[in-house]
Amino acid sequence: MAEPRRSGARRAFWPTVLLGAAGAGLAAYAGAHHWITLDTRESFTPVEQTGLDSPATTALALVSLAAWGVFLVTRGWVRRALAVLAAVAALAPIPTVWTTRHDLLADHAGATANGWPWVALVGCVIAVAAAVVAVLQAPQWPEMGSKYDAPTGPVVTRRPVQEQSSLELWKSLDEGQDPTSDQD
Repeated sequence: MAEPRRSGARRAFWPTVLLGAAGAGLAAYAGAHHWITLDTRESFTPVEQTGLDSPATTALALVSLAAWGVFLVTRGWVRRALAVLAAVAALAPIPTVWTTRHDLLADHAGATANGWPWVALVGCVIAVAAAVVAVLQAPQWPEMGSKYDAPTGPVVTRRPVQEQSSLELWKSLDEGQDPTSDQD
């Protein structure tokens, strides 16, 4: 009975990772656009229009996006910690949407808002939801194999390179050893 649940959790791996990365990427993209436009042509120092974006949203969303990338190549508790980091980094910009939009629109008469703060909010919510799923289901998800891990065994004494066959040389390279290194 545990096997069907495990396979269901495995099926959720790629959709969750892709949604988390897409949500973080969407938030980063939206954070790099102008959220508020200030028209100050009628003030004492006339400026045509200036746009205000949210560098904090962009930076935190990129942290979340990077955490999703590293999430793919980790195992165990590190994977779960990265999912928590992705959630926190995606959750942190959410107050920025309200603060930036509400405070600037209230303080400046010529301020107009567009939809980018809401796009950032949607991206953050998607990334947070995916990260919560990842924290809960990470133990059941597939992990990268240990095939490419650095070997951690006793060092085998080898014969000089001239005495080894080409097969032995290739095997030592596969094991992560340099057959040409000094054998002191």
